[in-house]
Amino acid sequence: QVQLVESGGGLVQAGGSLRLSCVASERTFSNYAMAWFRQAPGKEREFVASINWSGGSTNYADSVKGRFSISRDHAENTVYLQMSSLKLEDTAVYYCAARYDRAVMRTSAWNYWGQGTQVTVSS
Repeated sequence: QVQLVESGGGLVQAGGSLRLSCVASERTFSNYAMAWFRQAPGKEREFVASINWSGGSTNYADSVKGRFSISRDHAENTVYLQMSSLKLEDTAVYYCAARYDRAVMRTSAWNYWGQGTQVTVSS
C-alpha cells in the first residue's frame, strides 16, 4: 500500500509560482509512475502532468504546458510540481497519484492517491 502526502499548496496571485511536493511511503517508489491531477469545484478531476518511473519521460495537459514542470527525486521518494505563471483557472485541489505501470492520462487507471492540497490563485 502506497501512501502519498502532498504539501506546498496555498494562496498565490495570478502570475506567481508555487511548488507542490508529494512524498511517497513506498520504498520501491522508483518502480511507480507518478502524476498530478486537479479538481476544481463542480468539475471532474483532470490530468495535469505525469512522469515515468525513471523520470525520463513526462507528459502534460495542454492547459499547463510551458508553465508547469514535473520532476522526481528517488533519494527523497518525492515528486514535485513546479507551477509558474499561474492563472485564475489553475485554482483547484491538486492530487498526487501513483501507478505501478506506465503513466497514462486516464484518472481511473491510477491506483494510489494523496489527500490533496489546495491551490488558490487570486487576481
